[in-house]
Amino acid sequence: VQLQASGGGLVQAGGSLRLSCVASGFTLDLKYYAIGWFRQAPGKEREGLACNNPMGGQIYHSDSAKGRFTVSRDNTKNTVFLQMNSLTSEDTAVHYCARLRISDVYGPDYWGKGTQVTVSS
Repeated sequence: VQLQASGGGLVQAGGSLRLSCVASGFTLDLKYYAIGWFRQAPGKEREGLACNNPMGGQIYHSDSAKGRFTVSRDNTKNTVFLQMNSLTSEDTAVHYCARLRISDVYGPDYWGKGTQVTVSS
């Protein structure tokens, strides 16, 4: 199992970024797994943001993500995206994707390497 996150970068406050998480070694379409997005800012604990809902849409794990972030999925590419809009300096962090086991209350079991998101004010 491998997860590859990409799409981070430097963006001005108010801007947008779309992160991608390409999964290999398992199939998202089987509805046993979801892909969750997390972030960790310097000096802070890792925070769960949202994950794709295997039944459609997304499940939010953070109030800061609601209304600004959207999770989508491309089954043909086994990829999950995190569209982030209205970014602020508070969103500056390393962002990670992880495989979540639905049978384990969406517990993460595999992590990808992070991608840095930096928002300049």
